[in-house]
Amino acid sequence: MRLQSYHIIPALQPYIKLICTMEADGDADNGNIRVLPDTCVELFLNYTGTPVAVIDHKLHKRSIVTSRMSRPMDVQMRKGAGVMAVCFQPGMAYQFIKIPMDSLSNTTVALSDLWGNIAVDMEDRLSACYNNEMRVNLMQNYLLKQLAAGKVDPDILNCLNEVQLSGASVSVNQFVKDTGFSQRHLSRKFHEHIGLSPKEYLRVSRFVSSLNYLKKYPEYSLTEIAYQSGYYDQAHFIRDYKAYAGYTPKQVLQNDHVLY
Repeated sequence: MRLQSYHIIPALQPYIKLICTMEADGDADNGNIRVLPDTCVELFLNYTGTPVAVIDHKLHKRSIVTSRMSRPMDVQMRKGAGVMAVCFQPGMAYQFIKIPMDSLSNTTVALSDLWGNIAVDMEDRLSACYNNEMRVNLMQNYLLKQLAAGKVDPDILNCLNEVQLSGASVSVNQFVKDTGFSQRHLSRKFHEHIGLSPKEYLRVSRFVSSLNYLKKYPEYSLTEIAYQSGYYDQAHFIRDYKAYAGYTPKQVLQNDHVLY
């Protein structure tokens, strides 16, 4: 599979984590890969006539939206497929999709169910482009127009920034104190904008932080990675890996088909 990432224009960088194209070449379908949760929502825009992929044993033929909040997804790209992937920063997809994110959490849905005829028109326009650079420019211009109609909730943004700066070691009580919201009201906002409760978002964020340590410091012991990631003990560390990856930390390291 050919994978190529592209520059994100400055106006979209606070909202979009990655834009890339993925093209499955060869004579056979690509092997199954397990993609681990990362609290992000992704668009996969199909610019070919080939079905996109089999995800969790279901064939998806057209452009799709996936939401990997707290569960891994098993993906197999179909031969001949070509898609543009747009990965939103945590909590930022709401600005472009504009429906409560908890209705999408841990699902894969057709983009046409969310954008209607716009999704079909976008596929046609992407297909007519001469190259992937043109496709990326077209998509970014569209997203920029969508962004102009929305506004990020400043309280949610502050909470997300706090998670990033603290390495997910902040508490829900700190969110309540900083926002002045009741825990119930804060939970409603998180479900609407992110798709998870504050507690679950922090738990998955801690898991993602540990994955980054695994990738960056393979020489570290698992005990040290657990400690650096904010886990209180090894048992919680292993429990989260089994919940979010379906594997132990050691098995994640040993499996080439696990993507994180």
